Amino acid sequence: MELKITPKHLVLLIAGWTFALSAAAQWQWIGKDGRKVFSDRPPPSDIQDKDILKQPGGRRGAKASVTATEPAEGAPLAAVAGTPAKATPPKISGKDAELQAKKKKLEEEEAAKKKTEEEKVAKARADSCERVKKGLASVNSGDRLSTLNAKGEREFMDDSGRAAESKRLQAIMDSDCK
Repeated sequence: MELKITPKHLVLLIAGWTFALSAAAQWQWIGKDGRKVFSDRPPPSDIQDKDILKQPGGRRGAKASVTATEPAEGAPLAAVAGTPAKATPPKISGKDAELQAKKKKLEEEEAAKKKTEEEKVAKARADSCERVKKGLASVNSGDRLSTLNAKGEREFMDDSGRAAESKRLQAIMDSDCK
């Protein structure tokens, strides 16, 4: 089998090398919080040599001295003027502000939902309490009361039925009307 290099293959090969070279120009080190950091810039000066895992040029584990002829973008003016400036690394709290905000919002929504549910239960108890009070007042009024039996016929309550109904309504009132 003969290997023919066509222009299409040549373009793909060059594109692959370009991506591989850009990936080789990366720094890799272990940050203060123990996570691997990947960057196209060298690590801060407070990172020890043993924590540098990879640097451009294929050298591993040794910090290259970075000399710039022009000041880096965002460099302090003291560094440009020649006086040494103490670089302060960004403080990492280990907490994601956006995640914390979402978590707080979710907790607030759950609290509001719980409060709404409690209000519904309280309203249902109050309604039940009012109905039970009215029912107990009718049972204790002495008027003739009737109920429907299983066949749908009307039956009048005798004194024992009235006492049982009064006892049942009083138990409901004790539980719902606190």
